[in-house]
Amino acid sequence: MRNIHAILEQMSLSEKLAQMTQLWGEFPDGSPLMGLHYDFHSNRQLAESAGSILGFSGAQRTMEVQREYLACSDKKIPLMFMTDVIHGYRTIFPSPLALSCSWSPELVEETAAVAAKEASVSGLHVTFSPMADLVRDSRWGRVIESTGEDPFLNSLYTAAFVRGYQGNDISESDRLACCVKHFVGYGAAEGGRDYNTTQISEYQLRNFYLPPFQSAVNAGCKMVMAGFNSLNGIPCTANQWLFQDILRNEWHYNGLVITDCTAVYELVPHGYSIDNTEAARSSIKAGMDIEMVSTTFYDAKEELIRDGSISMELIDQAVERILNLKEELGLFDNPYKNADPELEKKYHLCKEHREAARRAVSQSVVLLKNEQESLPLKTSERIALIGPYSDNNRLLDIWKCEGKEEECNTLLKGMRDGGIDVLVSPPCTNCNLTCQAEVPDSLNCEYEAAIATAGSCDKIVLALGEPPEWSGESGSRAYITLPDIQLRLLDELHKLNKPIITVIFSGRPLELEQAAQKSQALLQVWFPGTEGGNGITDVLLAKSLPQGRLTMSFPRTVGQLPLYYNTLPTGRPQQTPEGCERFRTGYIDTPNTPLYPFGYGLTYTTFQYSDITLSRHSLNMSDVIHASVTVINTGKYSGCETVQMYIRDIAGSYCRPVKMLKSFRKIDLQPQESALVSFTITSDDLAYEIPGKGLLTEPGEFHVFIGPDSSTQNMAAFILTVD
Repeated sequence: MRNIHAILEQMSLSEKLAQMTQLWGEFPDGSPLMGLHYDFHSNRQLAESAGSILGFSGAQRTMEVQREYLACSDKKIPLMFMTDVIHGYRTIFPSPLALSCSWSPELVEETAAVAAKEASVSGLHVTFSPMADLVRDSRWGRVIESTGEDPFLNSLYTAAFVRGYQGNDISESDRLACCVKHFVGYGAAEGGRDYNTTQISEYQLRNFYLPPFQSAVNAGCKMVMAGFNSLNGIPCTANQWLFQDILRNEWHYNGLVITDCTAVYELVPHGYSIDNTEAARSSIKAGMDIEMVSTTFYDAKEELIRDGSISMELIDQAVERILNLKEELGLFDNPYKNADPELEKKYHLCKEHREAARRAVSQSVVLLKNEQESLPLKTSERIALIGPYSDNNRLLDIWKCEGKEEECNTLLKGMRDGGIDVLVSPPCTNCNLTCQAEVPDSLNCEYEAAIATAGSCDKIVLALGEPPEWSGESGSRAYITLPDIQLRLLDELHKLNKPIITVIFSGRPLELEQAAQKSQALLQVWFPGTEGGNGITDVLLAKSLPQGRLTMSFPRTVGQLPLYYNTLPTGRPQQTPEGCERFRTGYIDTPNTPLYPFGYGLTYTTFQYSDITLSRHSLNMSDVIHASVTVINTGKYSGCETVQMYIRDIAGSYCRPVKMLKSFRKIDLQPQESALVSFTITSDDLAYEIPGKGLLTEPGEFHVFIGPDSSTQNMAAFILTVD
């Protein structure tokens, strides 16, 4: 065990501030030591003493840089290599929003473990994942990194990601330390515009936005990243209340805190700091231990402590936390950790990892519509495969890490390998995925070829979507529609009166009302990753029965956004007395309800729910209630049903949401088989955070809902009493 205090005592202020600086992975000229692309101050002295590097990986490369770095270091403090391993390193899994639709924390933990294994042999030590931001607005491009709009489900997923990456001991081979991000409220960016301001009450913050982060902290995450956004007028990077009062004092978190990329420097354009020195001072006081890419900490040097506002003790605490993580990773004893070029060849894209990716795809796609038994497909049918994603390997979102598009299985390949008789039409040149082309006045030859192909087949699989760069960081959209030219293609195919199975590739919930109206079946497949074509085909053929359920509400139109199921009630709800219809909450030109609600998803069979049975109708603080339903598979296929339980608090000190997810069960049933599904309700399920008072449970009437999604009206009532 290293004597961290002894190392700290030997370090100069410059060396300490260098440890608190994370540099970009390469100089602009491509040389292998740490330069910057952002025009911030950089010199060889800083490069040779910086504490960590961003965006630099590969076993051979990291070993060479670590070797060169240690040769220049008299303290022999090893580097940490960090990057965004979001949903796979070389084997790429479906995007996090897609994975969340599996409603399987176990699957998420498995994918994170695979990602850690591949990344660690390539020399990485820390991943900037999971993203715990709760998101209610699908205009925001980073919804693709989220796990949706519900704090309960998000909390399960953040803990699963942490367990998958870190295991029981981050010094073990095949493990990464992980960093939960972005603390906090970044997902509520105003107007869905990335990096934008957020206004969130403390009541909303504590009950919706903070719980997933606390779950990650409780699971043992080693690092927390500050959000880019300002929260209620104070940028997160300088927000002492968030990091000192809540994170450190309330939650007793003792790990590292890191800024997002150049976020300290951005305190100046935020209008919070007058210059870089003031920005550095504010962020260190707020609790930032590492500055990512910008170099204001290092540049300020003695100015930081000259006026006494920053003490050496505060800087020492930050550096001690950095050194402790390096020690916990085992880097002082083995600075190369698990980096190994031979293990890269063994693990990257290995059969086991590809099989895991394929399973993840089949569990993540969501069947939104299936009329006339259009799905599953039969190998005896002749299928026309049409559209820009028919034979397209752009199945990775922008967080593809070291994944390569040429290693992806396309939908065409998957269908042919699955034994489907496919006739494919060349994608229209005007359907270029990188731009929204104008709709032609008349059909061109490519359109005519698509129509001819479809005309000679039994069914049409139409593969549509947005390109990867239209979502992700800085991928906000004001219009969340499919490109006009794709909708025109759908219109023309619809005139053939043949079954259309529309498959949607996207990084966010889109407006799909037109696609739903003109398709007999609709399948949301997100950006499915390396094994996308195979996993989707497994669902199309019922080799894997569809089981995905939405974790974000799908709007009818962008004008409904932000849209989420767990909204607060209003004094003038839509259900008003006759004659008062106009004077209620809502729109005059579209319903309030989503096109597809949170929790929604179909499979190839149907299920019937009984009324809810309660073991008792009164609950005190020490009792439990068992709420049960019988679920019957009434169709002819076996199927997986996700039975969901929601609770509503009818009245409280604060208005409570119309529904809140509290539990769920996934059950597999054969045709005509039934199962009794029971949930246990305790007073803990009824508690909520009241600012200034903490987590409290208030007596009164509650409603419990059990059904297939958040729109269920299958309800029973009970009373909570005081002991």
